[in-house]
Amino acid sequence: MSAKPKLSTGIVVGALGVVFGDIGTSPIYTLQTVFDPSDPHPVPIARDHIYGIVSLIFWSVMLIVTLTYVTVVMRADNHGEGGIMALITLLRQRSGAHGRRNAVMLSALGIFGAALFFGDSMITPAISVLSAVEGLKIVEPELEPWIVPITAVIIIGLFSVQRRGTATVGKFFGPVMILWFLSIGACGVVGITREPEILKALSPTYALGFMLSHFHIGFFALAAVVLAVTGAEALYADMGHFGRKAITFGWLGLVLPACTLNYFGQGALLLGDEEKVTAPFFLLTPDWALVPMVILATAATVIASQAVITGAFSVASQAAQLGYLPRLRVTHTSASAFGQIYVPWINGVLMVAVLILVFAFRSSEALAYAFGMAVTGTITITTTLFFYYARTRWHWPLWLVLGGGGALLTVDLLFFAANLTKLVHGAWLPLLIAVVAFTVMTTWQRGRSIVTRKRNEVEGPLRPFVAGLLHRDPPLVRIPGTAIFLNRGSETAPLAMRANVEHNNVLHEHVVILSLEVDPVPRIPDSERVSVDDLDLAADGVIFVSAHYGYMERPDVPAALRLLDPAQTEGQIDLDHASYFLSKLELVVCGHPTMSPWRTRLFVTTSYIAADAAAHFNLPVSRTIIIGSRLEV
Repeated sequence: MSAKPKLSTGIVVGALGVVFGDIGTSPIYTLQTVFDPSDPHPVPIARDHIYGIVSLIFWSVMLIVTLTYVTVVMRADNHGEGGIMALITLLRQRSGAHGRRNAVMLSALGIFGAALFFGDSMITPAISVLSAVEGLKIVEPELEPWIVPITAVIIIGLFSVQRRGTATVGKFFGPVMILWFLSIGACGVVGITREPEILKALSPTYALGFMLSHFHIGFFALAAVVLAVTGAEALYADMGHFGRKAITFGWLGLVLPACTLNYFGQGALLLGDEEKVTAPFFLLTPDWALVPMVILATAATVIASQAVITGAFSVASQAAQLGYLPRLRVTHTSASAFGQIYVPWINGVLMVAVLILVFAFRSSEALAYAFGMAVTGTITITTTLFFYYARTRWHWPLWLVLGGGGALLTVDLLFFAANLTKLVHGAWLPLLIAVVAFTVMTTWQRGRSIVTRKRNEVEGPLRPFVAGLLHRDPPLVRIPGTAIFLNRGSETAPLAMRANVEHNNVLHEHVVILSLEVDPVPRIPDSERVSVDDLDLAADGVIFVSAHYGYMERPDVPAALRLLDPAQTEGQIDLDHASYFLSKLELVVCGHPTMSPWRTRLFVTTSYIAADAAAHFNLPVSRTIIIGSRLEV
């Protein structure tokens, strides 16, 4: 079980540094994007439009972030863990025959939401860092040609330090973001004092009036307004690290007030001078503080990028644990914070993708059209999954699910539909990324089930095989020592063990057949880690061990075996000198593939990125033997 973090000042500060980086930097580009004259559906700058847009931003944040996520969705946790992958796991648990089909369909929808998050994790670093560095052209217009190269250097540096993890610099994230929120809030207050009438926009009548009387403008504006809620999914995804109370406290106590003040300050600035629409965030800052604000904004956007990159590592790792991606090499970068991991393959792909986006789009305004689609898609899917879960697991009344869920989904779908209008202007990008990622994940899941079925046929049942070891003719030679055969379950015999017996006619004196099971919970305590089965023969020196792990954990085979009770192991197991045997399959495309030819080739190609099993399971390399077999798919 995963213990929920207790509320403390340190936890709240940590949450401010990690969870709110993305949503906390959205004031840099949101209002600017809404009134961007180069937008294919521009919102004309006018006094009543300013009131309507500022009110629309505020109430969108209140409905989507405060109500949907902080108040409602974050109550659905899987032993303290949140995020769309945890929600998928909750749906897969206890799905009886009646609801299994719906659960499978919604799980597929959730996988597409996770795929959209990969698009989000590529776009966020590009748009965030670009938007901050663009402040240089306000300081000195001649620096504009250097914005893209400087952004690229920062991004390369950001991804280069990922292998060091956030443990070293994490303690600085919170104070930097606290300074950020205090600064943008203070700038907002200065702007509001110049035009205090902007506070009228706190009334939802301005948002509703703008949408109803200018729907032809307001609908298209939603594609940019949604940028104010980017990062909402991070609140849910990082819940396991900081807890719902800390995130709620940080959001209501500092982040929401600071962002609200800044949005209203920018609105007040535009009321006083509509010409400042080109960069209202930086123009809201006093001249003497402009350079420090650009530096602070760059630091804040780097932190925001760090958070979403770490989120991509977590989603990829969880997807691999749940069988939607091959086993990936995962490095834990902190001894105290389990969630801080580094996935080299994902890091490399993200860095290349982010750099391509920076050089292809070259401005935060151009990227904004692509950004909104990833955000609205993920939010809509999360809301849908949550209300289905609330109805089927918590037995919420149907009127509440249809009424409350229907209202919130209507808001989400309006934003999603508005972003569809930007399809040819960049919104196609996150959809393309999501379709590719979704295809890879579902192909791997399907191919993996096919390989498992064929492998089971080749391996044969475990218990008859072990029972037959005592009656072989000629008798099986038992050599001194301990052999540990890693296996995929308790029903079939390990290929490596079968090959060793049938071809060499030898077996170690003590044999452990070990199966690693990933349970649909984040973590498993050591007291429940291992279980032993003598396979109905108590004195043959062969035992079956199941080692259980949560989907947030990385298996450590030697550590798990040291938890065994010697009374259950049919003799002394010498783990310091034991030999580990792995069964490795070489996948070959047969003449009549079980999937369509292109999916079969994709599955085989994807298998090449799988991490080395010995390193993944923390096996001693010098005592690990790999026995291979070919399998047609």
